[in-house]
Amino acid sequence: MIAPLALAACTSKSSGGESITVTATDTACEISGNTAETGNTTFAITNNGAKVTEFYVFGDGDRVMGEVENVGPGLTRQLIVNLAEAGTYHTACKPGMVGDGIRSEFVVTGDSAAPTDQDGRLAEAAAGYKRYVDSQLAALQETATAFVAAIKAGDIASAKAQYPLTRTYYERIEPIAESFPDDLDPRIDLREVDVEPGWNWTGFHRLEKDLWIQGPQPDTHTIADQLLADLQELTDGVAAPDFRIDPIQMAGGAQTLLDEIARTKITGEEDIFSHTDLYDFQANADGSQAAIASLRPILDERNPELAARIDQRFAELDQALSQYRQGDVFVSYETVTEPQRQALSQKIDALSAEVSQVQGVVAG
Repeated sequence: MIAPLALAACTSKSSGGESITVTATDTACEISGNTAETGNTTFAITNNGAKVTEFYVFGDGDRVMGEVENVGPGLTRQLIVNLAEAGTYHTACKPGMVGDGIRSEFVVTGDSAAPTDQDGRLAEAAAGYKRYVDSQLAALQETATAFVAAIKAGDIASAKAQYPLTRTYYERIEPIAESFPDDLDPRIDLREVDVEPGWNWTGFHRLEKDLWIQGPQPDTHTIADQLLADLQELTDGVAAPDFRIDPIQMAGGAQTLLDEIARTKITGEEDIFSHTDLYDFQANADGSQAAIASLRPILDERNPELAARIDQRFAELDQALSQYRQGDVFVSYETVTEPQRQALSQKIDALSAEVSQVQGVVAG
């Protein structure tokens, strides 16, 4: 059974009642304040560096309380995170989106924030999204099992056909996966360019290179088995009694999925060997739409005009992606021209601008 986070305090209580500003560069993470009262805290993260960065708030045991990813150079992103209990938390900027980041203590004081989800809609939104995540994980394990079986049978053509379809279910829930300890997301989805010296490269993209570029290697079957083991660990983590979904973070995750396309995938760097990037784009858009759908009753009541604009933007993006479908498959991303890529990016940016407002609406 899902255990939603304490659904408390609809008013932001960051220092002075204003957003806490975070100025990130490639070597520093300057925060305007390191204290707040219990309840919702709003951070405004500006990236003045040259690398794409991330910003995290961690609780005990490095549990992710809130995160915003893919903050490109020159951009500002908002993060609203519910810190319902007093204590010492930690913030972190991650220039280049790797490593432990540049960390600082963040102290929260005050009484435990009383729940205000009196009508239960926030809890229902979290439960609805949890059901979506469960369904995607079930499909992910089923398709990954068949994908690995094809690899181990030496059926390379079948494995290539299954690769983008299997990744679809992971891409739809990727922000949830990043919330787990022990570097599960890098183990499952690390790109070759991000592999540091001495690391053992595992996961989807290592198998992608084996299938499309270098052929089966002596350890390919071991890597395939490790992928299944890592996906099982992911599933077990989501099923754990203490697994929590924060409705406010759901809204942030919806934008994260879109920004990931616009900032780091539109160039084709994600699936560099297979050029199956369009499958990832559609999966990220689907995952973002599912998160917004779970929050829809709240959004419809508090800002129906925004809800209508988001519907329109999702429809426009779906239509833009559909032109690259041929039957049940997407064309190779190599065939998408630079002007066409920029047109897709503009659709995604327009949608992300609307979705970025949802977190504030839900937080109240």
